[in-house]
Amino acid sequence: MNMKKYYLLAAALFGILLTTQAQEDKYLWLEEIDGEKSLEYVEAQNKVTFEELSKQKDYQSIYDTSLEIYNSTERIAYPTVRGNYVYNFWQDKDHVRGIWRRSSMESYTSGDPVWETLLDIDALSEKDDIKWVFKGSNGLYPDYNRFLVQLSKGGGDALVIKEFDVNEKKFIENGFSIGESKGSTTYLDENTLIVATDFGEGTMTDSGYPKQVKLWKRGTPLKDAQLIFEGESDDAFMSYGFIERDGNQEYTMIRRSLTTFSGRYMVYKNNSLTTLDLPEDAQLYGILSDQIVIQLKSDWEVNDESFKTGTLISLDFSELLKGTKQIKTIIEPDEFSSISEVSITKNKMIIDRLTNVISQLYIYSFNNGNWSSQKVNGPDFGTISIIDADNLSDQYFFNFQNFITPSTLYQADAGNNTFKPYKSLPAFFDASKYEIKQFKAASKDGTLVPYFMVASKEMKNDGTNPTLVYAYGGFEVSLNPFYASTFGKSWLDKGGVFVLANIRGGGEFGPKWHQQGIKEKRQNVFDDFYAVSEDLITKKITSPEHLGIMGGSNGGLLVGVAFIQRPELYNAVACLVPLLDMQRYNKLLAGASWMGEYGNPDVPEEWEYIKKYSPYQNVKKGMDYPEIYISTSTRDDRVHPGHARKMLAKMNDMGYKVYYYENTEGGHAGSSTNEQRAKSSALMFSYLLMNLK
Repeated sequence: MNMKKYYLLAAALFGILLTTQAQEDKYLWLEEIDGEKSLEYVEAQNKVTFEELSKQKDYQSIYDTSLEIYNSTERIAYPTVRGNYVYNFWQDKDHVRGIWRRSSMESYTSGDPVWETLLDIDALSEKDDIKWVFKGSNGLYPDYNRFLVQLSKGGGDALVIKEFDVNEKKFIENGFSIGESKGSTTYLDENTLIVATDFGEGTMTDSGYPKQVKLWKRGTPLKDAQLIFEGESDDAFMSYGFIERDGNQEYTMIRRSLTTFSGRYMVYKNNSLTTLDLPEDAQLYGILSDQIVIQLKSDWEVNDESFKTGTLISLDFSELLKGTKQIKTIIEPDEFSSISEVSITKNKMIIDRLTNVISQLYIYSFNNGNWSSQKVNGPDFGTISIIDADNLSDQYFFNFQNFITPSTLYQADAGNNTFKPYKSLPAFFDASKYEIKQFKAASKDGTLVPYFMVASKEMKNDGTNPTLVYAYGGFEVSLNPFYASTFGKSWLDKGGVFVLANIRGGGEFGPKWHQQGIKEKRQNVFDDFYAVSEDLITKKITSPEHLGIMGGSNGGLLVGVAFIQRPELYNAVACLVPLLDMQRYNKLLAGASWMGEYGNPDVPEEWEYIKKYSPYQNVKKGMDYPEIYISTSTRDDRVHPGHARKMLAKMNDMGYKVYYYENTEGGHAGSSTNEQRAKSSALMFSYLLMNLK
């Protein structure tokens, strides 16, 4: 037998094996999201969990306090600047689903803005008899008198797009309208949209995202829109169009996603596409002074020069379009630092850098062919987030917070490097009792893994402190210090210790930190997590009896694996909107778009390493597992609720106690309203306190 025939036969046999395994999965019926039998099962499990956890002594106080925080009128109304107005979406007790509103810039910056309500989502939901969730808007540059309002049924990623007149405060009759689909839509001009949506059979990728980008003219049927680009069915994510602006210059761009972490950028002009000759895994941040700014996610050899992974560079855009690469290095991070955010204003570039997971803000200018920088001497030892940057001016807003310092919004000017506080959150708990410490734990391979700990100044290292470890460890997502408003009242004030672990798979130390945790290297992520847990035990901060863990989405997979691999370390596991069945994850909703992170379970050599940790396949009878809390959302159209449902059913049949709660809406966020958020918070913390105190 020749080798080609051998591999074809092996692949065929493996396909048969997978089919057989799927057929043997007696819980597949729970993947039917709205199936009558599935929903009855979920409802019964919800009832049992709610009845038990809501009777815990802390439940009502946590619910009341959380709802008070979520509904507080003292919260910061974070701005989105569009033209002469500041836009904001707001939810409180009187606006359960929220209002979309605006204020003049002058009024907003006065500190006491007068708001004009544009769209009441509660009223719209009642009128349409649909539980609408506001998902943002995309305005018509530069006047922003029209917007493409994005609405979701129940909070999922799939959107309904409706054109809205902000001056008339109503949807435009016979305006642009797109039915429910995952995708992307933006204005090219007043009468033309760049649309990526479900155009019908054969127009979506295997992972359920658009592969076609079209130009849609006002007054014409969507089916007649002009095709300008089409990707392939096996593309990891969507192809979509967007606009990049550099002063008065405007560029129509197309992004095609090839794999989870790679793609191609193209410029559309005069009915033709020019593919930019850039590394496929590079991240584009924008264009300033004819310099296109990208970050490298792998080493790049070009023009007899070497540029290291993680480096931020710029190229002369006009020359790049001609095929010539003139490259400038902006930042080359070291092993302790990374680039967290990049935003571009009219004349400046603002960069948020992380050093040992602490933010520092810099302003960059391009003059006389070179980049120069100034540090923004803002607050220290915490997280700075660029909230909004205005490309019509050099105004921007940034936020600062850490675990015990309430969020403060700053109004800033990149032109003269000035800033001033705009508004701070009130202190939702007495932070004077607590302190923040940063430690490092040695992972199995010797890698030092940092983590933050928030605990009482009076804490005794006697191994009895209820301790909660939160981590994510995937997709180059950084976990930075945040103001622990609900955690403060629901956990710290009840004697708990909170730990944030910066494990591999994340982006805290740049692309290499992430790449050390993908595919066959994923066990590094789990080992880092165990190292932090064991370090807490060694330091006698806690003990397995009092140690709990929490994670959501990819973090839900993380704690699900920890639950299976190291059950002796933990006494509580909060597993939120999780991936758990890693044999079928690529066949469920958006799962196929993540194979660059986890690998392809349909490829035998890749399944070989995935199967070693997949929680659903590795849960066993007769083990001393801690009681686990699993939550998800029926309307999560990113991570299929079947992951959580099937794990629940399998464990129930094995005789294990599982606390399970599935919200009927909320999408991947898990909740759509403040009442739902408060309920979810109260259930989870009641479970944690019950098991760890």
